[in-house]
Amino acid sequence: MSGADDPGTVDRLLIVSTGAGSVTPDVELRLREAFPDYELMEFDPEKDIRKLVAPEGTVVVAGGDGTVGFVLRALAGSKVSIGILSLGTFNNFARSLQLPEDLDEAIELVRKGTSRPVTLGRIDGHPFLEASALGLFGEAIALGEALKEGAFGELAERLRFLTGARPFRYQLTGDLDGTGYARSLVFANTPTTGARLEVGDVTPEDPYLELSLGLAERRSGLLGRLLAAVLRRKPPPDPQVNLHFRKLNVRTDPWVPAYADGAEVGRTPVRVEAKPGAIRVIVPADGGPPPFELPRG
Repeated sequence: MSGADDPGTVDRLLIVSTGAGSVTPDVELRLREAFPDYELMEFDPEKDIRKLVAPEGTVVVAGGDGTVGFVLRALAGSKVSIGILSLGTFNNFARSLQLPEDLDEAIELVRKGTSRPVTLGRIDGHPFLEASALGLFGEAIALGEALKEGAFGELAERLRFLTGARPFRYQLTGDLDGTGYARSLVFANTPTTGARLEVGDVTPEDPYLELSLGLAERRSGLLGRLLAAVLRRKPPPDPQVNLHFRKLNVRTDPWVPAYADGAEVGRTPVRVEAKPGAIRVIVPADGGPPPFELPRG
């Protein structure tokens, strides 16, 4: 097996976020022992992961939410099988696939599991694992990230945005047609996002995304949900409507910012799409047949 500097020649690659607080020397030693035939690479966002692994190779990623999300998005659209060792705070994507958060259990699953295609979302070409959002809720996800990272300067700025956000008029075309007013539109691929904010019932095992209407339309309700998520408590109920779709075009008046997995990626108008089979994840071998038929062609 060649080194990871020789593009496209590594069949098995272990990516470890050694800078993460959860990756202790003991954890790193455990990973080396569990995957002795894998090329070990320290996580580096400047490296092109797709060039470091064979087209149908296997990548195991160990790290926090940011590291796991970066690697999965980087390998979107490839045939690489991805094993997830979640060492993050919230682990929304792994939890949505019922992947274990205990390290030893996760290692055992990756070694004995099977690779299956799951769904990824895209908003104007930007991939997202958990959810994309327009308007207020997108800011709430970013606010949750600021809370997690202790970025108090950013936190104050985002709180000012939340208190000043106004409703916008939206128009939907594609798989869903309609108009209305909202402070937020949320397009989910997982039941929770950000600081485990609940957004719906869809999972990446489904071949569609879920549009949530009426989710935390009141600023006070949104802050309450965010606080409940951070404190790991049941959030207050919302009069929420969830609709399934594969392709959706969204226009708003006035324009509002668009977010993908907590990062601002543009503004309306946008196109949101489900991409079934866009990534392959190692899941339990006894989990039954693939959850959906991949589109042909």
